[in-house]
Amino acid sequence: MEKKKGFIAEFKEFALRGSVMDLAVGVIIGAAFQAIVNSLVEDILSPILGLVLRANFSDLSVSLFDGDLVLRYGSFIMAIINFVLMAFVIFLIIKGINAIRNRGKKEEAADPTEKTCPFCQSQISIKATRCPHCTSELK
Repeated sequence: MEKKKGFIAEFKEFALRGSVMDLAVGVIIGAAFQAIVNSLVEDILSPILGLVLRANFSDLSVSLFDGDLVLRYGSFIMAIINFVLMAFVIFLIIKGINAIRNRGKKEEAADPTEKTCPFCQSQISIKATRCPHCTSELK
């Protein structure tokens, strides 16, 4: 008979599942990337478009002073820096979650691939029937 899990245990298992964490990371990275794209459009492309069209569209963030075009590249650079910082913080969080998740798991011992020859003490393949060093026959 299968034991029923409690509500908290089920939620913990759901929340710490890899696909849920991947989705959360994707949403956060997507939001940060959206800030970069918005800044590119609002602070770089829109002023150039306003200059080409000779119009001052306040909703496009165009600034024309004495015929000079003002590009707000500082805002765009800050959006990129925010994205990189956000990605780094998320990386650290996921790394910590994975460390906690893997802490309880014991690493399984791999099957041995070598053995010691009882005659010459050389390391030889586990499948060997004769030692390649001393040519002794192995059992």
